Amino acid sequence: MLQQFKARLTGAKKGHGLLKKKRDALKKKFQDMLKKIVDTKLEVGNSLKEAAFSFAKANWAVGGEDISMSIMERAKEPSITCKLNADNVAGVKLPVFKMAHDPKKDGDIQTLGVAHGGAVIQACRETYFRAMTAVIELASLQTTFFTLNEEIKMTGRRVNALEYVIIPKIQSVMDYIDQEMDEQAREEFFRVKKVVEKKKKKLAMEKALEDAHKL
Repeated sequence: MLQQFKARLTGAKKGHGLLKKKRDALKKKFQDMLKKIVDTKLEVGNSLKEAAFSFAKANWAVGGEDISMSIMERAKEPSITCKLNADNVAGVKLPVFKMAHDPKKDGDIQTLGVAHGGAVIQACRETYFRAMTAVIELASLQTTFFTLNEEIKMTGRRVNALEYVIIPKIQSVMDYIDQEMDEQAREEFFRVKKVVEKKKKKLAMEKALEDAHKL
């Protein structure tokens, strides 16, 4: 039984060490992402402001009319799509959004404003493209950040459970078994000592009787 608990203790300590390394790796990734999220949020804010201003300029360039309806009529399929991939960090799969752009689907939109205001509309498209790229990156970072945070909490709970509950419990059982084995060893030693003493007394009595018969 003691050998079994020793094997459990070895496995628990090994698992504890691996989980701590995993938690540290996830925390490092967490800290790196935190700064990147802050920078990307600022970039998204600036990009959306520039896009709104560029859209207003595009409307002014075509005579003050709202070009939204014209764009919606020409946009048959989205040219920008997102794909969900996975990034592996310390054995944890983190969701990552990858943007895919198909310029062929922008053909109908590119002819918008050919008569007048074409350059301004094209500049507006480019500004919105940059803004959309930043928005998708921010969405990917925040989704990954949330998943990473939950994984760090779960790994931390496992580390604490091993460190403060499971390992001490196994150690306590092993200490109890050691104490019982020591107690049994002492009892066995005392019993053997008594047996030896009784044998010595018996031999002494037998020798005394032999001596008495000889006399």
